[in-house]
Amino acid sequence: MTIGETRPQQRPLAAGLYFVSTPIGAARDITLRALDILGAADVLAAEDTRTLRHLMEIHGVALGGRQVLAYHDHNGEAVRPKLLRALEEGKSVAYASEAGTPLVADPGFQLGRAAIAAGFAVLAAPGPSAVLAALTVSGLPSDRFLFAGFPPPTAGARLKFLQELGQVQATLIFYESPKRVGKILGEMVRCFGEERQAAVCRELTKRFEEVSRGTLGELAHSFADRAVKGEIVVLVDRAQGAKADAETLEAALVQALQGQSVKDAAAAVAVALGLPRREVYQVALKLAEDE
Repeated sequence: MTIGETRPQQRPLAAGLYFVSTPIGAARDITLRALDILGAADVLAAEDTRTLRHLMEIHGVALGGRQVLAYHDHNGEAVRPKLLRALEEGKSVAYASEAGTPLVADPGFQLGRAAIAAGFAVLAAPGPSAVLAALTVSGLPSDRFLFAGFPPPTAGARLKFLQELGQVQATLIFYESPKRVGKILGEMVRCFGEERQAAVCRELTKRFEEVSRGTLGELAHSFADRAVKGEIVVLVDRAQGAKADAETLEAALVQALQGQSVKDAAAAVAVALGLPRREVYQVALKLAEDE
């Protein structure tokens, strides 16, 4: 099917809210069911209406006079009642994220929650997801994983955020701005240790797709002074029970103390090595006094 070619008329959809996953890069990653829903829904809503219109044009899905409502973080309070009213009238409503699966770092959560609370049917047309695509190509364990979203923008909140995740027994998955990827990798070294396996996935499924794999230390060094563009997913292997002998502890603290206070360095190393904070703090205090 080419641009401008119209898909066959679809059967009417049953009333309900349909969350439609859309490509994260390659337009052909859209599913046939997603196209059917977009072609048949009574009401269309999207995080970015231009992106959805272009996707429908590529695949020959005609709007047929239907309006595409913008629904995003800045207008959700105003637009959500309109979509709920359409559901109340027995209409089918399709919501598409800008890219990937709705509700994953996407404003659709409140819409889905409100529809469920009102007793309407909520259905998913599964498809592309940057989280799962990155996990698939990372080479890291996939038996258990945690999507942690975007790290906080401020240094103090980000440090606490990483420390709380330090001992989670799962592959950790983060979204990050390309402008901050070098910084977050350096902070992960201080909080998790430099030997943890990790991966940085950039522009997945797009023309300049790139996957960098290695230890956190290697990746932090590689991205430290590098100008990065595109969508970024960072993955970090679970804690492996590092050797917490005295030499390992002191080496980790010496490195952490280079950029953090005694308290913060001790907290980060305690998480990374799985040791009691009080014990690590006493060693950190002594190292700081000896300098």
